[in-house]
Amino acid sequence: MMLKDQMTPLERMAAYNSGHDIDRLPCIPCIGNGAARVIGCKISEFRGNAQLMAKSQIATYRLFGHDILKIFTDLYTMAEAMGAKVNYPLDETAHLDKPAISNIAEIDQLKAPNPYKDGQLPQFLEAMKIALDEVGKEVGVLAALTAPLTNASFLIGAEELVKLMLKNPEVVHKLCEVSLQANLNYAEAILNSGCVITLNDPIASSTIISPKQFKEFAFPYLKRLIDYIHSRGKGVTLHICGKSSKIWEYMVEAGADCLSIDNVENLESLKQQVGSKVRIMGNVDPSNIMYQGTPEEVKSAVLSCLEKAYDSPKGYIVASGCGLPTETPFANIHAMMDTVRAVGYPVTKEKLERMKQDE
Repeated sequence: MMLKDQMTPLERMAAYNSGHDIDRLPCIPCIGNGAARVIGCKISEFRGNAQLMAKSQIATYRLFGHDILKIFTDLYTMAEAMGAKVNYPLDETAHLDKPAISNIAEIDQLKAPNPYKDGQLPQFLEAMKIALDEVGKEVGVLAALTAPLTNASFLIGAEELVKLMLKNPEVVHKLCEVSLQANLNYAEAILNSGCVITLNDPIASSTIISPKQFKEFAFPYLKRLIDYIHSRGKGVTLHICGKSSKIWEYMVEAGADCLSIDNVENLESLKQQVGSKVRIMGNVDPSNIMYQGTPEEVKSAVLSCLEKAYDSPKGYIVASGCGLPTETPFANIHAMMDTVRAVGYPVTKEKLERMKQDE
């Protein structure tokens, strides 16, 4: 039996932010292209189709009742608008075919795109507007932005970028600077539309670069971007895939209002290290649990995350550790949402113990 929410996501988030009672903790299973499965379309049909992008995410929100509606298909939207070639398979997530430039001599050709005219960006802005018009009074509409360092990696190629950090750091800074300008233009357009922003920076992961390189090449650009978002009166969530524990303090220092972490990291450690400074979210395993697991395993994983983080001082959002695979069973997404509903609020150790015994 599916449990019913007593509040809209916007009501819940506003009450949670101001310390008032809520019906349950916010919950965000990060549903990207799985939204295509809700309306029975092919992922490639999202390309250039604002109506379909919005329709799929609105239908997904109505089906599951999660706490944010995210307009997102892949990480390459900005790089594509700057000249990168992106491959769009018929029914799988897009991937980078060819970086925007083939060598550093071409770097001056790169320009920050106009989000109202270039590449797919206008379609994403239109999808945000459609979603806001239809459900914006009950749920926050969020746009995913590929952060400067990661976008820079799509302009010249990730391997080449990492090599350049050692061989020619000035070029990396130049690539990050043009990516930042692109991000600032797009962020302005997103915020003008009434949406909020989440930042994805997978190349900044400690799985790929060192904390020292993060401080030099990712941090300054993240900070300037987040400073701008704050200047517009909005908060921002920062998600970095893979290992990130050695850079959590930097992520906080960059200004992130909420840290979203991958399932390879420990939620309890995150709470202890930075929970008194920022809200935290995560980190149910998207692949082994959400995609391959059973609803019972999902319930168990959600309860385990709650045990670790429900009492985080600045608040906690239940979420998947990263984007859900496209074919994640609907039953598992319902199980995630229903577990959080069944726990309710306030969350207590006794309640979690009791639910674990009922499994």
